[in-house]
Formats: sequence, structure tokens, C-alpha cells
Amino acid sequence: MTRLWLPLAALVVVGALWGGTQPLGKVAVSEGYRHFGLLFWQTLIGTLVLGLICTLRGRRLPMGGPYLRRYLALALVGTVLPGIASYSAAAHLPAGVLSILLSSVPLLAFPMALALGNEQFRATRLIGLGFGLAGVALLVLPDSSLPDPAQSVWIPVALISSAFYAFESNLVARWGTLDLGPFQVLWGASAVAMCLTLPAALITGQFIDPRGVWGPPDYALVAASLLHAGAYSGYVWLVGMSGAVFAVQVSYFVTLFGVVWAMLFLNESYSSYIWAALALMLAGLALVQPRPRAPLVHAGTLRQNADV
Repeated sequence: MTRLWLPLAALVVVGALWGGTQPLGKVAVSEGYRHFGLLFWQTLIGTLVLGLICTLRGRRLPMGGPYLRRYLALALVGTVLPGIASYSAAAHLPAGVLSILLSSVPLLAFPMALALGNEQFRATRLIGLGFGLAGVALLVLPDSSLPDPAQSVWIPVALISSAFYAFESNLVARWGTLDLGPFQVLWGASAVAMCLTLPAALITGQFIDPRGVWGPPDYALVAASLLHAGAYSGYVWLVGMSGAVFAVQVSYFVTLFGVVWAMLFLNESYSSYIWAALALMLAGLALVQPRPRAPLVHAGTLRQNADV
């Protein structure tokens, strides 16, 4: 009981760090930076940080065929494809709305899990899915929900990102990560994503040259990448200390802190429809949380199978 404060504090801190990546992503796209350029530097920083963590822990990165295929699959569905969608939506939607939509990952993961046979039908989780869909409807349908009604067309784009994260979690639950630990598999996926996005950034003219005077988008990109690596490391530590069922509650704090940071640092304000959507999404999240065997959800890049 005396040590309960430590995992509780870690839960809040990790959620606060992860929630900060959404407003920072909004700043990163505020002056014209595009997805491939941002994703390259994000994955490069992630590769370096995760590589350092694995090296200090005495873990290497296996490079055989099965491992490379797993890295490639996770790089595509867990980083590159959702990153394209999320950065595209971030240029048009408030950061707080993006944080709310991020909580749809476990809602979308549930029907996928049923289709793949990862989960059995449960009425409470179906009700949770209904709450989540009602929350999305409140963001899209009322003309007064978003600052500009025309922004509603970007809601489905943001949900594409959540759908890929949901598919990634089911992919891991169904086929596992071979004999790789969470830091190893994320290290390999980040390295592959870096190799994919560099030529894409160069070909499309989206490469971000780090030389010269830095502005807010440059600092925001570096900060978001470091926050993500730090939050994921803290999350894995929390799973090892308190168990995955407890650690999964971080998803609530990610959404809540994403909204709060956007209000404090980006001066965003929201209509009553958006607050109602937040309440519905969190209620749906509470009902759809997975069972102990597969308990982790993506939150920006929260990943399943985080057993050390």
C-alpha cells in the first residue's frame, strides 16, 4: 500500500508525456512541414533512443528474414501509414480533437479482434463501441461542434490513423513479436520506417533540412519524438511493475492530457459538443478495454504485447 503512489504517479506522468505529443504534432505541421519529412526525423530519433536503451540492456537487433518481415509490417501499419493520416489531419483539426479521436483505437480494435478470432463477443464491449461511434457523430454532425464546419471532412482521415493502430494491435495479438522484447521490436520497426520515409521525403520534396535557423516546428518535432520514446519506456516499466491491466489505464490520461495541453499551450477552446464527445469516447473506452491476456492499447504509438 505504501508503494501505491509510485505506479499511480507513473501512470499520470506517462499519460502527460504521451498526451503532449498531439499538441506538439500540431505545431510541427503549422508552417508547412509534411508527413514524410516529419516521419523520417521522428523515426530517426526514435531509432537512436531505442537503440541506446537496447544496447544498455545488452539486447541486439536480430536481422533474419522473419524478423525483417515483422519489422516491415509494424513499420507500415504502426508508423508510416497512420503517420501520414495523422499529420495530414493535424494540419486541419484542433489538437484536442485529435486527442479525443485517438481514444477510438481500442473501439476500432474490438470488431477487428472479433473478425480475426482474437476476442469473443461481449455485449458490454459492443455498447462501448456504440458510445464511441456516438462520440464521433457529435464531432462530425453538428455544425457548431468544430470551429469551422468544413474541418469535419478531416475527421475520417484522423480515424484512418486510429484504424491502422487498431490493426497493429491485433496483428501483434494474433501473430506475436517472435522472441523480441517490446523495445527490440519497436527499435526494428522504427529503423525500417526510417529507411522507408527517407527516400519518400526526398522524392516528394518533403525532406526537412536541419541546417539553418530552427523555428517552433523544428523544436516541436524533436520534443514530440523524445516525449514518445520516454513515454513508451515509462509505459513498459509500468507494465513490469504493476501489470498490464493497471498500465492500460494510461490511455485515459493520454486523451485527457492531450486536451488539456492543447487548451493551455495552443489556446484551443471547445464547444459543448466536443466535451460531450470526449465523455462518450472515454465511456466507450472504459467498456471496450481488453481482457488481461491482451491488455495494451495504442495511444499515439501505444503497442500491445509489452511484456518485458
